[in-house]
Amino acid sequence: MALDIGTWDLECVFNNTDHRTELNGTDRLIVRRGQPFTITLNLRSGSYEPGVNQLQITAEIGPQPVEQYGTKAVFGLSDAIDDTCWSAAVTSPPGDMVSMSICSGPDAPIGRYKITLDSYAQFELILLFNPWCPRDAVHMDSEEKLEEYVLAQDGIIYRGDAKYPIPYGWDFGQFEEGILEACLRILDENPKYKRNPGKDCSGRRNPIYVCRVLSAMVNSNDRDNGVLEGCWRDTFDGGISPMAWRGSVEILRTWNSTSCLPVRYGQCWVFAAVACTVSRALGIPCRVVTNYLSAHDTNANLVIERYVDENGQLQNISKDMIWNYHCWVESWMARTDLKAGFDGWQASDPTPQEKSEGVYCCGPVPVRAIKEGELTFKYDTPFVFAEVNADVETFLKYKDGSTRKITGTSQVGQKISTKSVGSDEREDITHLYKYPEGSDEEREAFKKANHQNKLLKQPVNSGLQVNIKVSVEMRKGCDFDVFAVVNNTTSVEKKCRLVFASRAMSYDGSIGQECGFKDLLNVELPPGGERKVPLRLNYSKYCNAITQDNLIRLGALLIDYSTRDAVLAMRTIVLENPEIKIRILGEPKVNRKLAAELIVQNSLPDPLEACCFSIEGVNLTAGKTITERIPNSVEPGQEAKVKIYFTPTHSGLRKLLVDFNSDRLGHVKGFRNVIVGK
Repeated sequence: MALDIGTWDLECVFNNTDHRTELNGTDRLIVRRGQPFTITLNLRSGSYEPGVNQLQITAEIGPQPVEQYGTKAVFGLSDAIDDTCWSAAVTSPPGDMVSMSICSGPDAPIGRYKITLDSYAQFELILLFNPWCPRDAVHMDSEEKLEEYVLAQDGIIYRGDAKYPIPYGWDFGQFEEGILEACLRILDENPKYKRNPGKDCSGRRNPIYVCRVLSAMVNSNDRDNGVLEGCWRDTFDGGISPMAWRGSVEILRTWNSTSCLPVRYGQCWVFAAVACTVSRALGIPCRVVTNYLSAHDTNANLVIERYVDENGQLQNISKDMIWNYHCWVESWMARTDLKAGFDGWQASDPTPQEKSEGVYCCGPVPVRAIKEGELTFKYDTPFVFAEVNADVETFLKYKDGSTRKITGTSQVGQKISTKSVGSDEREDITHLYKYPEGSDEEREAFKKANHQNKLLKQPVNSGLQVNIKVSVEMRKGCDFDVFAVVNNTTSVEKKCRLVFASRAMSYDGSIGQECGFKDLLNVELPPGGERKVPLRLNYSKYCNAITQDNLIRLGALLIDYSTRDAVLAMRTIVLENPEIKIRILGEPKVNRKLAAELIVQNSLPDPLEACCFSIEGVNLTAGKTITERIPNSVEPGQEAKVKIYFTPTHSGLRKLLVDFNSDRLGHVKGFRNVIVGK
């Protein structure tokens, strides 16, 4: 006998809290797969009698739901919940109010569902991945890690340089208003959905599939209504500098509210951060990773070929590049499509670099497969392996067109970094990607990867050495010295030419204008001798050359006249911006207005114009950016100072992100942790 259902209550507050989705709001039902949720049915007439009353429940996702593909499930009432498939059981005693528990399978496709009770009562829910469920492919068994990689709405992304990693705060904001809707829309805008929605919705049961879709859809290079357009030029006409973003929320809201027009502009850390937001929103544990000295191997030979002229200047002959740093994401999941041992962190890269299966995407690839040199594993293992392991070969190109290999010490894949669990410290995860240099395990990985260059490489010693030393402080706006230290370790005198050059550099490895140059034609080095050669970098010279990345590439080329052997040392320096001093005025409490006092001192010898401070913080600034402009110019040595007011909406540890922008300094970043009381 059918139940005469009058009204029903989806118990959104209880269910969403129980499923850890309440931060998305409790106005609609958002649950995680493989975990029961409760609804209450109020009967118009009669009462529920076990064994007498029956109820047919249908769960459907997508426009073409079919049981065969897992996008439709039809089931009745059972004595108890079966958490391996869609099931339902009554949990209340007989009566006119029926409390019913419903559970999806732990491998059900994620997304928007229509649930029908006996063909006339109908409601909707959103189903997410469930890393708390042991049967879910994204299961993670550490509560502390789940707090960091799924629930944390802010974090840290590392930029700068391998010798000077700079932590930047970022608001992921995956639970902010409208963000989950934008994330689900990304799945529906994906070309695979438009070609075959039934097959695509079925694929959404698999986090590997979803990860790959996100990697393609966070960028817009395939003209697929992707979220972000990349730009690596010096100017950002028609859009916003990637440096200006402090979080993912504004980007995703803008994309969703402008009919999926790509948001301008992103660079690698922005692409990675948005992918991290979407992954966490959908329930996939995710973190942003930075690889310093990251190789972009365009011809898949595991070798980055660089050419320098006799003035030590890099030539744009090869398309291969070494990025000063590159960011991607790691997502946590089981890899049932591979042999055992490759579950866990999977690297994927939404920055559009090379095509994979005809689309600009990369991954997911098991991090362990990169470490072990398993280059046949899905997806795109050779490309990511090269990013952290490619060999660097540098050639000196003479004026007559001839070339000669140079001895150098460049290494790619250094100081691979991510934010630590539960703290703002940097965690070095290089060991997850690579065995120790020179170890037997490293050699075995190179053998598997057929990395002949590294296997055959022998130490070369020409008897000449060159190193670059730098000053302790290299502040933007100051003049300072850098040094080339050259050594002759042979037993004979050497006559050499030393070229010491510096040029502005973008973080993707592209070289700009000269910042300082010295060419010594007669460097005489006695046996065992050493010479220290300074190069002065003057603000008046570098101020108009450097990009928003604040990077200068130093190169010291030492050429032995007698043998024509050449030794090259290269180093990148990061010019330090002034610090933003952030002071919170008042006791932080929920719904109590607070002020942040923000101070920046102008470290340049020029006045700053068009100055403004902006702040943003999850649960601090109501999902918006608050900006305060400074009407007057800020003279050299003077302070720019404002007070900005904001009202926290939730208790707990939050990050207040601050940006100071001006015509000469560009974007200066800072953040402050704020503990908000109830």
